[in-house]
Amino acid sequence: MSDSLLQRSVTTAVARNLASTTKTTPKMMSITPRWLLSQLPWVQVNGGTYRVNRTKVELTKAERIGVDVANGTATFSPESLRSVPMFSELSDPITGRMASRFKTEEVSLGNKLISEGEDGNKFFIIAQGQVEVLSKGIHGSDLRLALLSDGEYFGETDLVSDKLSDVTIRTITPCVLLTLSRKDLDAVLGDTPDLNKEFKQAISEHLELRSTVNRYGERNIDLVSGFAENVEIPETFVDYSANPREYSLSAVQTVVRVHTRVSDLYNGPYDQLEEQMRLTIEGIKERQEWELVNSKRFGLIHSVDPAMRISTRYGAPTPDDLDELLALVWKKPAFFLAHPKAIAAFERECTWRGVPPVTMNLQGFPIITWRGVPLIPCDKLEMKSRYQSNQWFGTTSILLLRVGEADQGVVGLHQVGIPGEIMPSLSARLMGLDSLGVASYLLTLYFSCAVLTDDALAVLENVEVGYYHDYEHRKQTPK
Repeated sequence: MSDSLLQRSVTTAVARNLASTTKTTPKMMSITPRWLLSQLPWVQVNGGTYRVNRTKVELTKAERIGVDVANGTATFSPESLRSVPMFSELSDPITGRMASRFKTEEVSLGNKLISEGEDGNKFFIIAQGQVEVLSKGIHGSDLRLALLSDGEYFGETDLVSDKLSDVTIRTITPCVLLTLSRKDLDAVLGDTPDLNKEFKQAISEHLELRSTVNRYGERNIDLVSGFAENVEIPETFVDYSANPREYSLSAVQTVVRVHTRVSDLYNGPYDQLEEQMRLTIEGIKERQEWELVNSKRFGLIHSVDPAMRISTRYGAPTPDDLDELLALVWKKPAFFLAHPKAIAAFERECTWRGVPPVTMNLQGFPIITWRGVPLIPCDKLEMKSRYQSNQWFGTTSILLLRVGEADQGVVGLHQVGIPGEIMPSLSARLMGLDSLGVASYLLTLYFSCAVLTDDALAVLENVEVGYYHDYEHRKQTPK
């Protein structure tokens, strides 16, 4: 063996056995910044219940109609017709007869369903697809007034009025529609004079009520203004909702188990129990943010009023779409909440249009803004994907919130001061040791979320995150 191959020193592999390694605390990839938890103002809820008192809404609010489509046929429950304010007071016999006469129609892209200046005489429910509502502006151009999608409806006034339509409605995607013509409605009600009389009375009362309420459905407050003398001052009062909504604090719980031998012998340089608690609490906080967004009882996605839901124009989220959201939540909007992929899709649309969004510092980190309102990333906004193996592509939603009690916005709910509290509204309690020497600790987090008024929260739906522009050929956004 040559001298160059002789061992001249102790090897590094052996020397490592005498050295102390430098260790990190356990890392977990599922931890996110959880911006929503830090940006929501939190309200102390004593007694575990939070009641949101509101003024009484006299006029029934419009809601989407749940429609099932199978084998080319669309169906819905007769009771869901009461989601249409004009039909809200109809009895079961009437709604049942009306529902039986709806017809399923498949309409291709670009067809006019109602033309301006013509008599529509037909009520439409959108089972699948999108339609746009257009009207001629004072300069003669077509102006888009609204974009309607699944579960929405139009033309209900055409069933009871001879007034010519002042809008044009056409399909912008292939659509499956449920339709009821005035002729079919007359045939249904004409056979039973009592039902016909009841229908006309319910419609008449609805139209009369609409003249006494504001655009939010609340009764108008009678006032007088001006310089005229000897004018009788009106009397008024503000009525309250008889059944205000109450939010009970929800709980996320788990039991952390640590063997006493582990905590006794292997407690340096990091405390084993402390690290187990820390990582478990991170998981609890992640679940808390998911519940605040997706819970069917109090989550933001399910708390959006139907009137505060809009759809994207072309799939990809454009500056125009976010401007529409700002027009809905125009009273002190606080922040957008969007999936990181949705934010990236919005940035691509801004780049395509040459209007890069401004960046601001939020808690020391760069966050993009639109019209001065930050776009907060949140991966808890779920993605609807055609490919179940990849949940990072497909369609999602973008939320816009106004926050705080003083501004009648969105607030988080918790109860500080609970027994065993280690963080606000989060407790840890020792449950004891079992016969194997394993210690169990119960971790409980109490929280909820409340939307104080309907106009504090809006959503942009059907946000497509997979569209990319071809900059080489400068393709236009598809319309």
